[in-house]
Amino acid sequence: MTGFAASAHESARGSIGVELKTVNHRYLEFQTRIPEELRPLEPAMREAVAARLTRGKVDCRVTFTPISTAARSLVPDAEAMKALHAASDQVRNGFPEARPLSVSEILHWPGVLADETLSADTLKEEVLAVLDRAIADLDQTRMREGAKLEAVLRERLGSMQQLVKEAQPLVPAAIKAFQDKLASKIAEAAAAPSDERVNQEIVLYAARIDVDEELQRLVTHIGEFRRVLDKGGACGKRLDFLCQELNREANTLGSKSVANEMTRTSVELKVLIEQMREQVQNIE
Repeated sequence: MTGFAASAHESARGSIGVELKTVNHRYLEFQTRIPEELRPLEPAMREAVAARLTRGKVDCRVTFTPISTAARSLVPDAEAMKALHAASDQVRNGFPEARPLSVSEILHWPGVLADETLSADTLKEEVLAVLDRAIADLDQTRMREGAKLEAVLRERLGSMQQLVKEAQPLVPAAIKAFQDKLASKIAEAAAAPSDERVNQEIVLYAARIDVDEELQRLVTHIGEFRRVLDKGGACGKRLDFLCQELNREANTLGSKSVANEMTRTSVELKVLIEQMREQVQNIE
């Protein structure tokens, strides 16, 4: 979801520039820094961004530099001056010692002076065209970054799959080791328990350490992760959910572990999952 793009356009009225910066965010958040005279264009700009992006915090900066040789007509806004005059009279009624506003202060008051070279209506088409090019460039930047992230995620998935494959024979080996240990303890104690009791202990032990279900779910989640990557599109939320599920199974694997190899596998899986989760936060 991170990226940067800039686009500019030289028109008969001046130079228009648009900069877009995006960072990670759970939802789509659009913020603008734009000349007040062009503020009416903000809803249309927001719609243009929302049509192409679904997640991320988007910071949009619009600049306009008029051509110095262009003819300029500075027209004070009558309604703004009327409102300013009323506010000024009200203040002076309460504070008679206050001095009246000067002509310069009135003209520099926000909203009073309308510059006809900088108006939302006359520049709307050009601003939105520049914004569209910036969004297209931003998309390309994010796609290139996404391709790199996809390669990283697939490499981690391959490592996880190999760990799961290596873990699958560990449970039968642990059961066999327990059986041999139990037989050794019985022999040391010169006891003669029934075969049924021995088998019962082995079955209970096997049930307690059985992680076949967890391993199968890990395989399923890894396959689903790959399927979502293959499908493409906006998939960040789905991948984030899958990371949570993968981590849940890895934790259960560790809690049932009775062998150092299984504990190591659980730890390595969780390390890989955390690395993936950090990367997934960058995906729309």
